[in-house]
Amino acid sequence: MKATAISILIALALIGGVLVLGKNSSEQDSVPVNNVKVIDGTQYIDLTAKGGYSPRKSTAKAGMPTVLRVNTKGTFDCSSSIRIPSMNISRNLSQTGVEEITLGSPSAGVLKGTCGMGMYPFEIDFQN
Repeated sequence: MKATAISILIALALIGGVLVLGKNSSEQDSVPVNNVKVIDGTQYIDLTAKGGYSPRKSTAKAGMPTVLRVNTKGTFDCSSSIRIPSMNISRNLSQTGVEEITLGSPSAGVLKGTCGMGMYPFEIDFQN
């Protein structure tokens, strides 16, 4: 009887942990981040690449010269290879450093990117 009660408590704790972690990760995707800066008429969008891309969702201004800055720090997974298929961009990033990728002046819409294997997506919502 005592072993059954302990097993039930452990199971409830594990289920609760999964629910809390799942809730936090979905909230993190929807929290606005300040990763876009305008300097001398060019907007810079900063992403971190390691175990995926962070933030996964960014919002930027459409029709403005744009540079994507991808920061790596000991990145050895597939996020060290970035792809933006709609712009025919494919780059291998250094394991540590900052890579600047010129995106031109994108029109309004969502620009989607991914790692080289397609496992880690990110998107930039360009708005008027």
